[in-house]
Amino acid sequence: MRHRRIEELMTRDVVSVRGDAPFKEIVRVLARHRVTAVPVVDGENRVIGVVSEGDLLRKTADLAAAPGDVPAVPGLEAWERAKAEGTRAEELMSAPPVCARPGWTVVEAARLMEVQGVKRLVVVDEDDRLVGIVSRRDLLGIFLRDDDDIRREIAEDVLGGTLRLGPGDVTVEVRDGRVELAGTVPYRGLIPAIERMCATVDGVVSVSRTRLAYESDDTAAGPGRS
Repeated sequence: MRHRRIEELMTRDVVSVRGDAPFKEIVRVLARHRVTAVPVVDGENRVIGVVSEGDLLRKTADLAAAPGDVPAVPGLEAWERAKAEGTRAEELMSAPPVCARPGWTVVEAARLMEVQGVKRLVVVDEDDRLVGIVSRRDLLGIFLRDDDDIRREIAEDVLGGTLRLGPGDVTVEVRDGRVELAGTVPYRGLIPAIERMCATVDGVVSVSRTRLAYESDDTAAGPGRS
């Protein structure tokens, strides 16, 4: 069983800006390439931050109507105020950037996005140089996997390869990413393990085990069905 890696899903042709890029140039880059954020890089293509539409809009929202007026967004922290007053990418950007490595799995990237509350990850090599960018939409692409491909991975890699079950012990049907398992396994305790492993296969939406039976109950005395 193999999770798809970020290098298989990421966008490699990534537009970026230098730290000294002025405000209007950043706006033009976003508009020209129809993106909502760009990495900010130094002279050696190392990522030092990310500047997004949100970072630019903070400046717009904080503009006073006239000199001496109360700012449009009161109560900003000092660092937020400094960003709002910035004019170059290095002043406007969010830093440090939230980055991923090309070899990370989809699961690792999704967890980091969730923890950090970001919509995209900048992908960097071991020297922190920009190699790509991966978005939530890219990660959702795993759910476009063909049902036959998912079924084959579960049958061959999970059931046969990892769990060492015979070819006829458990049958697998997949419809629109929903997995249905049927058959008989040696022990009752294997059933939740099978379900968990199948659920982690890229592209699986849900797993149904209602048609699985067992030969021996290794968890407690009970009937011969789950």
